[in-house]
Amino acid sequence: MNTPSLEKIAQPPQTLRDMVQERMRDAIITGHFKPGERLVERPLCEQLGVSRTVVRETIRYLEAEGLVEILPGHGPIVAEMNWSDARQIYDIRRMLETAAARACALSVTGDRAKRLKSALADLQKGIDSGVASDLFAATNRFYQEIFEGAGHNVAWEIVQRLNGRISRLRMMTLSDTNREKPGPSHMLSICEAIVAGDPETAERAVHAHLADTAAIAERLLAAQAP
Repeated sequence: MNTPSLEKIAQPPQTLRDMVQERMRDAIITGHFKPGERLVERPLCEQLGVSRTVVRETIRYLEAEGLVEILPGHGPIVAEMNWSDARQIYDIRRMLETAAARACALSVTGDRAKRLKSALADLQKGIDSGVASDLFAATNRFYQEIFEGAGHNVAWEIVQRLNGRISRLRMMTLSDTNREKPGPSHMLSICEAIVAGDPETAERAVHAHLADTAAIAERLLAAQAP
């Protein structure tokens, strides 16, 4: 008796919890919920049209991502961002992303190059549209192509765990005009170096991008500090 084969699901459907997590994450990253603001269950349930159980699960998930902090006797608040934490995130990104860009450039294929260029085009569309979720999805896809092309799957898992805070920093620095080079231009330089199979230039491009962004974040966070 032959067992019928199952077709692979190209895009798994989002669960209600996934959708709530995405909306809450975007609301924090884009500043709809401000740092230090309390996240009260009842209004959230009413605004999202979901149960308290879903909201509580979402808050716990976002706490694990570092976007929410639970204060004893006070409840969940949007986590504050400071330069000490941000600097560590940039240091981790620098180590992981430079290694991934170098390795990806050394083994880049024609298909990988096409996907990188496609992700970069989507990233620019996300910037032009002003829709935060589109921008972050495209940026995530761009870096995923680099890490997968490098074969650095464990490193990508680490980046994913930091992705909420990375996106929050990205949102903070993206619109700043006082920078050495626009963000999309940095990404283009990284893409071009990888596609050209030039590991040294790819590594330098990542260094330049993160140095520029980290300097902006340090300045902005210093201005926000009490």
